[in-house]
Amino acid sequence: MSLFTQVYAIGAVRSLLWKLWYPFVTRRLRGEEVLFLNYGFQTEPPMKLPLGPADEPNRVCIQLYHHVATQVDIAGKHVLEVSCGHGGGAAYLARTLRPATYTGIDLNPAGIRLCEERHTVDGLAFFRGDAEALPFASETLDVVINIEASHCYARFPQFLQEVARVLRPGGYFLYADFRFSDEQAAWEVALATAPLELVHAQVISAEVRRGLDRNAARSLELVTRRLPKWLHSLGRDFAGIPGSRVYQALQNGQVVYHSYCYQKPRVETPAADGTGAAVT
Repeated sequence: MSLFTQVYAIGAVRSLLWKLWYPFVTRRLRGEEVLFLNYGFQTEPPMKLPLGPADEPNRVCIQLYHHVATQVDIAGKHVLEVSCGHGGGAAYLARTLRPATYTGIDLNPAGIRLCEERHTVDGLAFFRGDAEALPFASETLDVVINIEASHCYARFPQFLQEVARVLRPGGYFLYADFRFSDEQAAWEVALATAPLELVHAQVISAEVRRGLDRNAARSLELVTRRLPKWLHSLGRDFAGIPGSRVYQALQNGQVVYHSYCYQKPRVETPAADGTGAAVT
């Protein structure tokens, strides 16, 4: 194990590195219309998701959002996306799935400024917020969405506790992310012990790798043109470009990418006639 790997495994160090990296990336990509930061999702045969001309260039990234968010019906719901990145997924879901409100939060101040400048949709709002200390009152949200971000968190179990706290009973946590093999056991334990009930889980490593293939040329062009040469290797890894460490790990099974649907348990209260319990 390299020294960097050992240091990176320390949660506080990992969190600090990502806090520095994401604003840097946002500044370097400014003006490039990079509205999505996820790896993408491509089924075989390809899903027939209808998209307009403005959305088509981001098809595979949109398909990951669509796959995760349509596990339940979010129409008319109050939705929070934690770690919304550059806001492309939030704007797409707010436009097409018709939630009552959709709030995107992220620690990256440059990213939030970009979201506010770029995305104008009724009911959609963005502000800076911490995944491990969600700035919402308890039991006020119907749905929490989190896509390809939790591997950056220093205290993942704390994030899950926060998700459960802000969800109303019966609310849903719609989630997708990956872990390397040496992190998977701890990931599974955290998910299994969270105060949430698993509704559905799916391994989507193959679909994500196809998404990376579809995005490869564009990602490589941006890394080469927008990052200094000494950061090209790190940039290729961050973008999951074929040949990078992340891409190879997806190929050989050292990284597994999952999507999940969890539900917060409903509250049982005594029935009015005293004959049993009613679920609310």
